[in-house]
Amino acid sequence: MRVLSGIQPTGRPHWGNYFGAIRQYIQLQNEDQAFYFVANLHALTTIRDRNLMTEYTLNAAIDLLALGLDPNRAVLFVQSDVPEVSELCWILLAGTSMGLLERCVSFKEKKDRGLSPVAGLFTYPVLQAADILAYDSDVVPVGQDQTQHIEVCRDIAQAFNHQYGEVFVLPKAKVLSDSAKVPGTDGEKMSKSYGNTIEIFESPKEARKKCMRIATDSRPMEAPKEPDNDHLYQLYSLFVDEKNRAAMASLYRAGGFGYGDVKKAIADAAEAFFAPARERRAELENNPDEVREILAAGAQRARAKASEVLGRAQEACGIKF
Repeated sequence: MRVLSGIQPTGRPHWGNYFGAIRQYIQLQNEDQAFYFVANLHALTTIRDRNLMTEYTLNAAIDLLALGLDPNRAVLFVQSDVPEVSELCWILLAGTSMGLLERCVSFKEKKDRGLSPVAGLFTYPVLQAADILAYDSDVVPVGQDQTQHIEVCRDIAQAFNHQYGEVFVLPKAKVLSDSAKVPGTDGEKMSKSYGNTIEIFESPKEARKKCMRIATDSRPMEAPKEPDNDHLYQLYSLFVDEKNRAAMASLYRAGGFGYGDVKKAIADAAEAFFAPARERRAELENNPDEVREILAAGAQRARAKASEVLGRAQEACGIKF
């Protein structure tokens, strides 16, 4: 079973990124053959600054390695280091219907948020399909709100296979079990778009400040509170074991505490939880050549597979003979 996923280099990862996706990626590398890439070609639709793109791409790789991605278990590479994917994208574009792309909600959502409606955003699903199909991916881990991307990929692959024969493996979505909402500082889903994130690798002092600013309701200290519907309790639960979760739940139901106490507990738990990753990240940051070597080795392995798949597609449609 081959698993594939890409992460856009659009800034530093936050708690929502980790618990919503990255943690599951790390777990999957122990079960299946995993390909993970830094999606810098996709990021070109929003990042138009050369220095930022270079910085974000390297940082994204460092972050993944620091959080536990093992290059001996998973293939880690940069998307643009596999040019076969771009050629495969064009082959797929040549047969993809406009109607299919017009139905994609991601383009509509991004345009509604004020992003320039460039062709790259409109054709984004085709490049994404090429990313998936280039490695004969069986499974693509996604959040519940991203399953349409895999459906579109399957539609594109099925159309090609119908025209030219069984060239592409049809992937399946693996909906991440922990992709439920991770609350941000305002209680809404943690997202860069909402400006409510707490970053994994920002200083513990700054993370603590953000924790103390998390929005709460106005219930008095003495009032008992149901923990399951409280976003502070939800955040605390991410970082601790069952024993500590149960103790905090009892405190909620008994009442007589302030939300400030819970916020401090969240900050303490998060700092301890991410401490090993911060230490590992500092080591990698001081050895960027090591990271580049890992990415180069990953790209070599990725290109070997992508070349095989591209060759099948080229032969099938008659442009290689």
